[in-house]
Amino acid sequence: MKRFWQQLTHWELWPFYVIYMPLSVVWLYYSIRAGALWFCSNVNPTLEFSGFQGESKREMYDQLPKHLYPATIYVSPNVPLQQIKVQMTAANITYPCAAKPQVGMQGLLFRKINNDQELAEYHRHIPAAYLIQSLVELPMEFSVFHIRYPGEQKGKVTGFILKDYLSVTGNGQSTLLELIKHDERACFREEEMRLRHAAHLDEVIPAGKKYFLSIAGNHNRGARFINLSHEIDDKLCAVFDTISNENGHFYYGRYDLKCTSVTDLKEGKNIQILEFNGTGAEPNHIYDCGMRYTNALKIIAHHWHDMYHISRINYKSGIPYWSYWAGRKHIVNADRFFAELKKADIDFEF
Repeated sequence: MKRFWQQLTHWELWPFYVIYMPLSVVWLYYSIRAGALWFCSNVNPTLEFSGFQGESKREMYDQLPKHLYPATIYVSPNVPLQQIKVQMTAANITYPCAAKPQVGMQGLLFRKINNDQELAEYHRHIPAAYLIQSLVELPMEFSVFHIRYPGEQKGKVTGFILKDYLSVTGNGQSTLLELIKHDERACFREEEMRLRHAAHLDEVIPAGKKYFLSIAGNHNRGARFINLSHEIDDKLCAVFDTISNENGHFYYGRYDLKCTSVTDLKEGKNIQILEFNGTGAEPNHIYDCGMRYTNALKIIAHHWHDMYHISRINYKSGIPYWSYWAGRKHIVNADRFFAELKKADIDFEF
């Protein structure tokens, strides 16, 4: 009963569609003004469907400077395992490394791969094309939401957060399962944690030791977001203006990245971009900061206001919107694909 009441009174824990339901009228308003339901579809014209849903990570990485993202190889699920090892050697990727689907979301099937055996299990289990990357060991993971209008060199950073991965801290007496049950975030994911950490549930975690339950920096994976809006300044904006202009067509979205410190990030140093999420990206600085639900809705609506105006500029320059049927087909196919990934992610124990 306590968990139910906590989930009911904390809007951040509500299902996605419940959170966004009141905003459907805002989306409809901009759709009518644009004359297209998918007014978002031409905002980032070099990403499929502008990165709203179902875009490939490969097309994103191919448009970033190579020094800004980890060494990466792309793997088809039907290639021999030995060929993957040859690719890894050629790209100088060693264990431990990271693996995730080329088309993915919410940390589905993101795994740390420690050895040949785990790679073989992952390759056998994943139902789609995927990528393998050098594991980024930089200590801090951030999200930066950046918006830039076409034809302008300078944009704005609207959100800046630090991610705290889902973890529990041992007390020298409680087992891992007991710690999970009593943690204010992990308790909502007990079933998943039982599967993911089945081999360690009965272990007593030493006092003061932090045990990471997930290394995915996603809100739906239990990560906590620490709002750093007070750190947004011209230096931070300039870094992402440079990255955005390097591509030339990333106008609206969120960069998820790792770095050594806020100071280094503002200097443009020691940055490794994990993903650029386009028009489907949430302004995730609305979470975990005690914000009222109504204020969160206002922030999302303000972002959609910018997205609409960028779409109109691009449309007037000759970049068309996707038709209703093309967008609907794309989303239906993406939903079907992600349902398959979710099932595979639940069934995959490590």
